[in-house]
Amino acid sequence: MRIARIAHPTGMSFAVLEGEGPGATAAEIDGHPFAQIKLTGQRWALDDVRLLAPILPSKVVCVGRNYADHAAELGNEVPKEPLIFLKPSTSVIGPSEAIRLPVMSDQVEHEAELAVVIGLHGARNLDREAAKGAIYGYTCANDVTARDLQRQDVQFTRAKGFDSFCPLGPWIETDADMADSEVRCEVNGEVRQLGSTKDMVFDPAALVAYVSQIMTLIPGDVVLTGTPAGVGPLQAGEAVSVSVAGIGTLTNKVIASE
Repeated sequence: MRIARIAHPTGMSFAVLEGEGPGATAAEIDGHPFAQIKLTGQRWALDDVRLLAPILPSKVVCVGRNYADHAAELGNEVPKEPLIFLKPSTSVIGPSEAIRLPVMSDQVEHEAELAVVIGLHGARNLDREAAKGAIYGYTCANDVTARDLQRQDVQFTRAKGFDSFCPLGPWIETDADMADSEVRCEVNGEVRQLGSTKDMVFDPAALVAYVSQIMTLIPGDVVLTGTPAGVGPLQAGEAVSVSVAGIGTLTNKVIASE
């Protein structure tokens, strides 16, 4: 099931996306999608609504160096346990929204990632098997990073935390097997990153379990699972797309800060 968050002629709602192509529709959900889904009966053609970030999480927990090839390209060792950091909720944007290049950075880069969305019961002190049940679904993410500031600061908060530095979307896929899914990034149609989730050092369930031992994950929280090799620069005027097989494609334009 594909769950989206949409702007429609009368406001904003969660919706179930039905069908493909020109005949696709968005069926409005009554309330939020984490409990048993109840539809209002209102439907719009998908072309008549705007896709928003599929969730507005209380926090975005990110995992660094979770692909050995990406750790190597930046000269880092693979960590013995997940290396985690946070992005603020204000960094989240949706499909087609603009990534804004901050004035204080000269090297902003893309990082294509699979994102995990936490479900209704949340996650606290879970083992790996219980963590599987806490996963509501998956979406695409771009862990946009000011690489020069990351090197300068050593820790990641400023480099990862700018407004617009966490595109999510285009929707949440609740029924997908992410054991071996292609993760791709294209900039203006040129393939920059191409990897597979099977190459993660720690898989999604292991990551959710680990994070839950540190902080409570509540419904709608997001865990980014790391990026494969090939990270590279973004320039104003470009369009960057993150695709995860079994989910879809998230595309954002890149603009200079106002």
